[in-house]
Amino acid sequence: MARVAHYEDSTVRIEKLVVGPYENNVFVVRSKGTGEAVIIDAANEHELLLEVSRTTGVRRVLTTHGHFDHIQAVTQMRNAGIDVGIAAEDAKMLPSYDFVIPDDDVIAVGDLRLRTIHTPGHTPGSTSFLLEGHPIIFTGDTLFPGGPGNTKFEGASFDQIITSIDRRLFTLPEDLLVLPGHGLDTTIGEERPHIQDWVDRGW
Repeated sequence: MARVAHYEDSTVRIEKLVVGPYENNVFVVRSKGTGEAVIIDAANEHELLLEVSRTTGVRRVLTTHGHFDHIQAVTQMRNAGIDVGIAAEDAKMLPSYDFVIPDDDVIAVGDLRLRTIHTPGHTPGSTSFLLEGHPIIFTGDTLFPGGPGNTKFEGASFDQIITSIDRRLFTLPEDLLVLPGHGLDTTIGEERPHIQDWVDRGW
């Protein structure tokens, strides 16, 4: 069965896979120019992710953060020769990894460019990925429709996630499409006016 593109233009194709009991979003970002691709979050259902990797040219996994529901397929992906990266602050949460993802770096995917944006709060190493030249940002569990991700976990901080969203994400263009780690898309412009409401409610 053919997979439907979640977002596509002349240079990029993005597929969205929903996997596992927590309905995690896994995104496959592929350069149409070179055929190279990455997966954002090897969350679960490793057989599906490996098959998709074989058919789309995935060679690397970029991890938004180290919570268990986002990393269930990491070992199997690495065993298949696919490199896995994560921010240094969350690296100890993974069973294993191949490279560290620094803040404000550019990761090339063929002729595409993913800008790394450190957005701590949900976890110390939470990272968002901005697809440069396209109205797309992958936010993991930092920003969802209706507010920030959960900060009740060990190592999480509500004040920190609000600061990350306010200073690192809400400074971006309002038409930017937000692709989170679970659930539906939103936009920066849709969420930005509500930040004080989130602060007032405390979650």
